Amino acid sequence: MLTANGWLQLALYLGVLLLLVKPLGWYMARVYAGENIGLNRLLSPVERLFYRLFGTREDIEQNWKQYAVAALLFNALGLLVVYGLLRLQPWLPLNPEGLPAADPDLAFNTAVSFASNTNWQSYGGEFTLSYLTQMLGLNVQNFLSAATGMAVLIALIRGLRRRSAATIGNFWVDLTRSTLYILLPLAFILALVQVSQGVVQNFNAYQPVPLVEPVTDAAGAPVAEQILPGGPAASQIAIKQLGTNGGGFFNVNSAHPYENPTPISNFFEMLALLLIPAALTYTFGKMVGDTRQGWAVLAAMTLVFVPLLLTAVLNEQAGTPVLAELGADLTASESQPGGNMVDKEARFGIVNSALWATATTAASNGSVNSMHDAYTPLGGLVPLFLMQLGEVIFGGVGSGLYGMLVFAIIAVFVAGLMVGRTPEYLGKKIEAFEMKMAAIVILIPPIAVLGFTALALALNLGGFQDTGPHGFSEILYAYTSQGNNNGSAFAGFGFDQPLHNTFGGLAMLLARYWIIVPTLAIAGRWRTRSLSRRGRARCPPPRRCSLCCWLVW
Repeated sequence: MLTANGWLQLALYLGVLLLLVKPLGWYMARVYAGENIGLNRLLSPVERLFYRLFGTREDIEQNWKQYAVAALLFNALGLLVVYGLLRLQPWLPLNPEGLPAADPDLAFNTAVSFASNTNWQSYGGEFTLSYLTQMLGLNVQNFLSAATGMAVLIALIRGLRRRSAATIGNFWVDLTRSTLYILLPLAFILALVQVSQGVVQNFNAYQPVPLVEPVTDAAGAPVAEQILPGGPAASQIAIKQLGTNGGGFFNVNSAHPYENPTPISNFFEMLALLLIPAALTYTFGKMVGDTRQGWAVLAAMTLVFVPLLLTAVLNEQAGTPVLAELGADLTASESQPGGNMVDKEARFGIVNSALWATATTAASNGSVNSMHDAYTPLGGLVPLFLMQLGEVIFGGVGSGLYGMLVFAIIAVFVAGLMVGRTPEYLGKKIEAFEMKMAAIVILIPPIAVLGFTALALALNLGGFQDTGPHGFSEILYAYTSQGNNNGSAFAGFGFDQPLHNTFGGLAMLLARYWIIVPTLAIAGRWRTRSLSRRGRARCPPPRRCSLCCWLVW
């Protein structure tokens, strides 16, 4: 039975989240419109510096093909940089523990994971990655992969809003503004909050400390000390949550006391999970000139999220019936009686653990503060189900909303056929091309999930901690997580093997970029259909100083 305290925690979380939707959504709409938002005097010189670096200007726009090529080239470059850092880290600085290079398959999987905003982790961060790799590789991609998703969404919104031009914006401008004016300020504020709660942010070597009570290891040998890791964790934790990335600095992610030490840090991290995806619904309504559309999308997301949240919380609070029949005592404390506390942190309890599990899989985030493998059957079904929806219930920053808009296109098309009217959405006709692109967006994730799950099972790749139905759930969850750009796991599954890493990397590439391209194609075709061939705009070529921009041109 859920206590009054539990209901209060859920109500507080949802109330604060919904209260922040309008102010943040209004702010982001002004950012993308190029209007004054109070930070322009400070950040405009930096913004113009990046435009010179990219060889572009804010008044130069791209058609959908140029926009897509720019996004793909930029993300490919990020993938190569992360792969190189992982392979070369023994010879690079800021590696106080002398950690070796990652294996090629692990480096490939990790590079794809962070470039694609999935942040699946087949490794323990404190045992595998140097501080430089964490900062320059993973942390930078946390910003840029999130900004890519936001940029694609804004391009789709422009396709809905505009009537006469043949372009959908400039990828480099949208990427820069997303990073400088939205992600960076919010991450800075959240990092300060987290440091105040005890999240580590340093460059110290790992520290050995004596144990108060000596213990023995698995071989029976006495252990008298423990190694405490350090590192610049707070800066990565902030953007991993805000950018719906989810990759933890340490192996157990936000269950680690150095990543998430207190209930206050836990609340702000959970709030960050859904903050930008929820606020982007208002940004959408504001930019298309009808805020009711944004509120309608937010309402639809919330009406799906809340029942699933209650399902997870109530089932974890009820515990596992078989264990109860056996007399197993799962009581955590007097304030949190009964329920399934296995692999959950006592400082968070059942409600905040189940809330996190629901939010992280709704948001395409993948971070955890408890181990989903130990959830009850129905409690574990909720995160799996949310991922298999395509993670459009809030979803990733940008990617969740453009995925939801694709669902809206299909719904409007079917409804139009049923009543015998030409399907339209916000004044745009939905015809064969839009439906083909929407079908690709809808079909790619299940193809990636089911195809690679079946292939891994057919090749008997192993990695199972459990046999039977739960073992199958572990591998299905792993490929569902990667095929839907989430990153969480049923942690009992041993995924760090060459073929699993390779198949997982391919699933992440397929599910991320074969959704981005057709989404931009929809935006581009919507934009140009009403134009005559003679009246179509042509954007001027960029300056010769940027090879990358010439390739896009």
